[in-house]
Amino acid sequence: MRRRGARNRQQLLSHLAIWLVGIFYLFPLLWLFDTAFKNARQIFRIPPSWLPRPVEWINFVQALHAIPYLHYVWNTLVILFWVELGTVVSSPAIAYAFARLRWRGRNALFGLVLGTMMLPFQVTMIPLYTTFVKLHWINTFLPLTVPSFFGNAFYIFLLRQFFMTIPEELSEAARIDGTSELGIFWRIILPLSRPALVTVVLFTFVNVWTDFLGPLIYLNTTAKWTISIGLTQFLSTHSAQWGLLMAGSSLFMVPVIILFLLLQRTFIRGITMTGLKQ
Repeated sequence: MRRRGARNRQQLLSHLAIWLVGIFYLFPLLWLFDTAFKNARQIFRIPPSWLPRPVEWINFVQALHAIPYLHYVWNTLVILFWVELGTVVSSPAIAYAFARLRWRGRNALFGLVLGTMMLPFQVTMIPLYTTFVKLHWINTFLPLTVPSFFGNAFYIFLLRQFFMTIPEELSEAARIDGTSELGIFWRIILPLSRPALVTVVLFTFVNVWTDFLGPLIYLNTTAKWTISIGLTQFLSTHSAQWGLLMAGSSLFMVPVIILFLLLQRTFIRGITMTGLKQ
C-alpha cells in the first residue's frame, strides 16, 4: 500500500509538472488568439482582460484584405506541394539504400550525409545563390522546390533508422519469392513505414509553411511572395494595428495546429519507434 501510494504521488507530481510546463508554453499562443479578437482599447487595457468584450470578428476580415493574404497562401501551397512531392520521392529511396542495401562505401557516404546537417544555411547561402543565378532561377519557385528532389539529410537519417527497425526476414522472404528490391521497397517497406513518412510530411509542412529566409532571398516580386513574407510586410505597414496582426498570425498558425492534431498519434509513433534497433 505504501509503495502504491508513493507511486500515485509521484505520478500526480509528474502530471502536475507537465501541466505547468504546458501552460507556460501555451501562454503566448493563448495570448495571441485572445488578442486577435480584441480592438485597440481592449488590447491596451490595464489591467488586461482575457475575455474580449465585444468579440471583434472583423479583425480577421480586415487582415485578409490588408495584404493579398490568400494569394500569398496560394504561393506557399504551390511550393509546399512540390517540396512534399520531392521529399517523399527522394528521401525514402535514399534512406532505403543506406538501411537495407549492401554496397561499398555505404557507411562513409552516410557519414558525409550526416555531416551536411552540421552546416547551417547561412554557410551555403551565398554559393547556392550564385549557382541559382547562373541557372536563371532567381525570382522563381525552383530554388525552393528542386533541392527537395535530391533528398534531405535529416529525413534520410530519420527514415533510415526507422527502416532498420523492420525485420530483415520480411525482405528475405520476399526475395525468395522473386520480388525485386524495388518491389520490396514499394510493397513492404513503405506500407510499414507510414508513421515515419507521416512524420517527414509533417516536418516538411512546418518547414515550408514557416520558411522566411529562403523566399526572402530568391523571390524578388511581391506577386510571388509566400505567407511568411506577407506577414512581415503586414507588420511593417500596419504595425500599430495589433488586433489585425494577431488575427493574421492566428490564421497563419491554424493549419499547422490542425495538421498536428490530425496526425499526432502517427507522428508520436514515428518519433518513438525511430532508432529502436541499430
